[in-house]
Amino acid sequence: MTAGEGLLPVADRGRVRRAALRLIRADARAFTAALLLNALAAGAGLVGPWLVGRIVDEVRAGHGVGVVDRLALWILLCALAQLLLARWARYVGYRFGERTLARVREEYVDRVLALPASVVERAGTGDLTARGTADVAIVGTTLRDVGPELLVNTVQALFVLGAVFALDPLLGAFGLLGLTPIRLALRWYLRRARDGYLAEGAATSQVAEIVAATAAGARTVEAFGLRHRRITASRDALEESRRTRLYTLFLRTVFFPAVEVTYTVPVAGVLLLGGWLHQRGAVGVGAVVAAALYLRQFTEPLDQILMRVEQLQSSGASFARVEGLAQAPPRGDGADGSPVPADDRIDVRAVRYAYERGGEVLRGVDLTVRPGERLAVVGPSGAGKTTLSRLLAGVDRPGAGAVTVGGVPVADLAPELLRRQVVLVTQEHHVFLGTVRDNLLIAGPDASDADLWAALAAVGADWVRELPDGLDTRLGAGGRSTDGSQAQQLALARVVLADPHTLILDEATALLDPATARHAERALAAVLQGRTVIAIAHRLHTAHDADRVAVMEDGRLTELGTHEDLVAAGGAYAALWRTWHGDTAGR
Repeated sequence: MTAGEGLLPVADRGRVRRAALRLIRADARAFTAALLLNALAAGAGLVGPWLVGRIVDEVRAGHGVGVVDRLALWILLCALAQLLLARWARYVGYRFGERTLARVREEYVDRVLALPASVVERAGTGDLTARGTADVAIVGTTLRDVGPELLVNTVQALFVLGAVFALDPLLGAFGLLGLTPIRLALRWYLRRARDGYLAEGAATSQVAEIVAATAAGARTVEAFGLRHRRITASRDALEESRRTRLYTLFLRTVFFPAVEVTYTVPVAGVLLLGGWLHQRGAVGVGAVVAAALYLRQFTEPLDQILMRVEQLQSSGASFARVEGLAQAPPRGDGADGSPVPADDRIDVRAVRYAYERGGEVLRGVDLTVRPGERLAVVGPSGAGKTTLSRLLAGVDRPGAGAVTVGGVPVADLAPELLRRQVVLVTQEHHVFLGTVRDNLLIAGPDASDADLWAALAAVGADWVRELPDGLDTRLGAGGRSTDGSQAQQLALARVVLADPHTLILDEATALLDPATARHAERALAAVLQGRTVIAIAHRLHTAHDADRVAVMEDGRLTELGTHEDLVAAGGAYAALWRTWHGDTAGR
């Protein structure tokens, strides 16, 4: 397994071969039928040159036109049979390719959805996007077009070579010897092609990542004057992509001309050797003519094979990138042996955490969150609140210490169990293409319309009732657009439908106006009565309503207690409260 910095794994050759065999076994009947039909088509194609040789011998023997006409008719019939069999074989091969491509896409989606969020964030959306679009498309083209064509041409080439050996073993061996330059050129190319195409794919992913990140953070780029820096980064990525593409182009420009030049070598060699043998009475003229025609016919499938081999290097590298997702570190598999929490109590013990390119963010945090408790986590920007929320939700693993729920590490929970146990809601929300109902049923597939309306009412999303088609109103492209606050309300409504044991709100109402946010938070608290709610609070009224308040400063938990106790203690929380309360009072 190899991977570039920040990129997802790439499967090695052995894993790619095993994956290809697995896909073939999944539709073995169609693959076998395509192979058999191609063999029959190739066999029918071999009759023509042999009959031409027979015609030459019959004419030299002085036989009449009738014999030649009968042989010519057989040539026509065999050519027609080859056409029909080849067409049928391609039809079966294309159907096999389309079904196999569907399996590849389904596996890819399943693997992406099973990836831990931390793995996706480190890899970046660009790499996933490139693998799921460009790489899957290349694999699809191979399965649909290249695979069947390669199968047809390989069978034809093998049958043609076999026919030459059947005519005369010496002519066959000499013709095969004439292919040596092609073998050397192919060996030179294959040694370099896979690494070249993998580098090209990685460079494409980097370009996609930079473009996606720049587009998503366009406002931030403008606000901080990062335009020239992003342009420079984009140019560097494009230059690397250009360099890798030029390298693979160089490989092709060396390989194909070398092959084209040597196509005539086997034919010329067999004619020269055949003429010499004929002079000594070792072989007939018909056999020499047939062997030359076979080898001339051999160049066509060989040319196609070499072209397909070149395409296979590109698609093999793409398949290695697609199949590499199977090697990405998964979350728990959800099997019967997966750990199950004994209760809903969350314990944070001596937790430390540092990002790959930064200093330590959490420095020995200890915290216990009781089932059913409403805990507010407050503190200045950069204190480690969001990092703590990610650890509590199992997005990341602590560098040291442990975060457990019911005695089980949160990060070890299987995906389905984790979603029932802990849900993290941030201010970044996504509205899926589809209706309002579609967006809500993601969280509760069995929910009734009454349940959906109740969830929307719980978060104050009264605007849905004003839509022309209500729950059936389409959202997103081609439908009604939603602003940030409406997208946030839909996300919170999904939380209500999911009904988790523990809800972590990381500034989940930041895009709502203060009045709507307070209403949504209180409504959620009412709906989730008896559930554990951990709120990363930027509005201190959330802390005021909580059972306990945890104060984070410089990666440490410095204060913990009720709102009243912390205000009376006169510490950091009291100072925050006075500042915030004074600001709000003056508004």
